[in-house]
Amino acid sequence: MTDDPPPSETAALARRRKFLVVVDETPECKVALRFAARRAQHTNGLVTLIYVIEPADFQQWAAVERAMRDEAQREAEAIVHAASREVNEIVGLTPEVYIREGKKVEEVRAILKDDPDISILVLGSSTGNEGPGPLVSIAAGNSQNAFPIPVTIVPGSLTNEEVDALG
Repeated sequence: MTDDPPPSETAALARRRKFLVVVDETPECKVALRFAARRAQHTNGLVTLIYVIEPADFQQWAAVERAMRDEAQREAEAIVHAASREVNEIVGLTPEVYIREGKKVEEVRAILKDDPDISILVLGSSTGNEGPGPLVSIAAGNSQNAFPIPVTIVPGSLTNEEVDALG
């Protein structure tokens, strides 16, 4: 007789909770990124990063559109690489990275559907006067449009020390 758990429990134990962060260049993204890294560190989880390249509305000339897409791809890669390096410096984890093209909300929903191990979406709230972004608005809105997983909205004004104390 063995004390090994049944195969279904073994698979569940092998799965690690993933914290999804939508990466951009905003200050609140850095706060959300740090929070997700610390939570992953303290729960033996993983960090998943997604950068969504919004489609350009410039379709008159194919060559110009292609150049704009190439530039957007290079910019996305640089931003995600910097975010990945930051997670690694904070907690020693190498995050999963996705770069997708489309509408941000649709691509976040798609990755949540594609990866059942993502269990928490971490968003930073804006520190500016422009109001919440579309993802925070959906998370705070009615349940009909809600994301299918818990969403943690981290105040974008937190310091690194405050985030570390929460993580």
